[in-house]
Amino acid sequence: MTETLASLAGTTVLITGAAMGMGKMYAQLAVADRAAHVVLWDINGELLEAAAAELAGRGSEIHSYVVDVGKLEAIEAAAERVRTEVGTPDILINNAGIVRGKYFWEHDQRADIAATMAINTLALMHITREFLPAMIAGGRPSRIVNVASAAGLLANPRMSVYSSSKWAVIGWSDSLRLELAQTGHRHIRVTTFCPSYIKTGMFEGARGPLLTPLLEPADVTKRVWQAMKEGTPILMMPWTVKLSTALRGVLPLAAWDLVAGRAFGVYKSMEHFTGRK
Repeated sequence: MTETLASLAGTTVLITGAAMGMGKMYAQLAVADRAAHVVLWDINGELLEAAAAELAGRGSEIHSYVVDVGKLEAIEAAAERVRTEVGTPDILINNAGIVRGKYFWEHDQRADIAATMAINTLALMHITREFLPAMIAGGRPSRIVNVASAAGLLANPRMSVYSSSKWAVIGWSDSLRLELAQTGHRHIRVTTFCPSYIKTGMFEGARGPLLTPLLEPADVTKRVWQAMKEGTPILMMPWTVKLSTALRGVLPLAAWDLVAGRAFGVYKSMEHFTGRK
């Protein structure tokens, strides 16, 4: 069994969606944990430059790349630059994501459906595929964190496309964990993260279901960081995500719809969603 990583000293950490929010917080944790190299990917060049400047001079070498992870060609080009200029990441945090909160028929084919699947699902696969062979060959203790969502475990109105993107991530990510274990590459551990709503602005206007308050980003990133170092296979936050998943599995569908819709308020949680402006 792979031991918990005591620190990230000497490692290379790559984080997507790193210019702001939780991505930036993960970068701060990497620097605090003495990573040798911290690689920041984001589509927003201005915010990325500011984040890199803020993190510089604290002991880690910061490398920033403007990347549109919704495009495979951009991922391939950026990955090649990272391999050449920095090296293979030891820690990969697939954090970038978007959300569109509306009924399915209101989604634009390209701006909503295609973009959500490209950024939330395909990007994680493409980025991991770029670096995983070298991570396997390197034999160093390595970690992959794939940010999914509780929405990938339970259906919810106004989240059809977002939920499907995260549903796919969970299936792929945990299958990848099993494939690595089955083929003996146990130095690489995969953590699939499934949170409920987090106070990042991304889900502005959403209301947490019963007993499920909106999560604080700083608390969440610290918990994910510890789970990553321990190699925890799946992290669900808060505890009600596990409860709702269990209830969904044992209750008849009609009964679950009543519990989720009326008792817990899950089905009404996106009624006032506005998202980040």
